[in-house]
Amino acid sequence: MEKFLAIIWLGIKYLYRYRRRYGFLAAAMIFCFAIVSFITSAKDGMYDSVYYSAQSHYTGDIVAVGYDSFSAQEFCHRLGRDEISAILKAADLSGINPQYTVFRTLFGSDSIVHFNGVAVQLKNLVGCDWDGESHIFNKMTFDEPPESFIGDEGIILSVPIARQLGAKMGDRVILEVETRFGQKNTGQFIIKGIVQDSSIFGYYKAYVSRLILNRLIAYDDDDCSSVGFFIDDPLTAEQNRVRLQKFLSSQVQTGPLVYDRDQLSLERDRPWEGIRVFLYTMPVYLSEISDLLDAMNLLTYFLYGMMLIIVLVSAAVTYRLILHERAREMGTMRVIGFYGGDLRLVLLSEIIVLGSISLIAGFILAHVLSWAVSLLSFSWFSGFEIFLKNGRLKTMYLPRTMLINMFTIFLVLFIVVLPPSFRVAKKSLPKLLSGEYL
Repeated sequence: MEKFLAIIWLGIKYLYRYRRRYGFLAAAMIFCFAIVSFITSAKDGMYDSVYYSAQSHYTGDIVAVGYDSFSAQEFCHRLGRDEISAILKAADLSGINPQYTVFRTLFGSDSIVHFNGVAVQLKNLVGCDWDGESHIFNKMTFDEPPESFIGDEGIILSVPIARQLGAKMGDRVILEVETRFGQKNTGQFIIKGIVQDSSIFGYYKAYVSRLILNRLIAYDDDDCSSVGFFIDDPLTAEQNRVRLQKFLSSQVQTGPLVYDRDQLSLERDRPWEGIRVFLYTMPVYLSEISDLLDAMNLLTYFLYGMMLIIVLVSAAVTYRLILHERAREMGTMRVIGFYGGDLRLVLLSEIIVLGSISLIAGFILAHVLSWAVSLLSFSWFSGFEIFLKNGRLKTMYLPRTMLINMFTIFLVLFIVVLPPSFRVAKKSLPKLLSGEYL
C-alpha cells in the first residue's frame, strides 16, 4: 500500500512538473465539460419547467378525466358521484399512494369575464377546492398575493386578463358561462388574487370555487371534471397508470390508454354513451412539446459529440508530446527499479488527477454560464415562457446526467491514454533510453 501511495504521489508531482504541457489538454477539458454540462442541465431544466407547468395545469402526475356524452358541449368534462367513488377505490386498490389527490371542474373557452364595459374570453376556467390545492397555489408567483381566505365569491385571474380588463385586487367582475345543457349563466366574483402566468397554460386562465362553478354550469355539487394524483416519483407514473386502469376498467366505462395527443383525439372522437373515464399522464399532454425537446436532443448530441472529439484530439496530441519528451526519463525510472506496471500507474495517476481537476473547474464554469444565462430575458421569444421558471431559464444539474458526462469524458481520456501507456511501459530499456517511446 505504501508503494502504491508513493507512486500516486509521484504521478501528482510529475503532473505539476509538466503542467505547462498539460495546460492545453486541461483547458480543452474544462471548456468542453462546461459546455456539455451547461447544455444538458439547461435541457433538463427546460423539461422540468414544462413538466411543472403541465403538472400544475392538469393537476397531477396521473389524471382521471371524465367525458359526458349527454351534454350540449362538444367535450363536456364531467365525473359524477359514482365515477369519482370508483376512481378513488381503484386508486386505493392499485396502491399508487398519492401524496395529494386534487378534484377540479374544468370549463373550456366558452367563458367570458366582464368588468367596467370590457370583456375578455378565457381559455381555461378552473373550479378548484382552495384548501385542497394549497400546495399548488403556494408555488405560484403572484403579481398581487391572494388573500388568506378566498371563499366562494373569490376569483383568481392571470396578469394578462387583469391588465386587459383594467381590474385590480378587490374589484368585482362578472363571469359568463354556458351550462352543460347550453343555457347562458352568470355570476359575480371579487378578484382576490392575480397570478403571474404568461405561459400557454395560464395566459387566459381564471380560478374560482369548484362548488360555485358546478352550480353555474348545472353540475351536481359533488361533481368534478378530473381527479388528479400527485405521486412521490413521477418516473413511475406510467406503470402506476397501467395498474390504476386495470382496477378502474372493471368498475366504470373507461377509454383505452393513450400515449400522445393524436391517439387522444382519435379515441375522444369515437361514439359512446354516458360518462367515459380516461387516464392520462403528463407525456400524453406534452407529446408535441416532447417532440420539440427531442429535436433539441439531436442538437445536444451533436454538440456533445463535437466536444468529445475536441477532448480526444487534444488528449492525443498532448500525450504524444509528453511521452516523447519523457521517454529517457521513464527509461531512467526503469533502471532504478520501477516496473512496467509502476510506470503505467504513474501515467494513469497523472491523467486521473488532471481529469478530476479539469472537471471540477468545468463544473464551476458551467455554473457561471448558468448564472449569466439566468440574467437574460426571453420575453422576446414568443411561446418560450413554457420552458422558463419565473421568466428565467432554469438549469438542473441532475446527479445521473452529471455522472454520465463525467464518465464519458474519462472514457475518452482512457481510450487515448491507455494504449500508449501500455506500449511505453513494455518498451525495451535500450529503446527508452535512446528516446524511442512508440
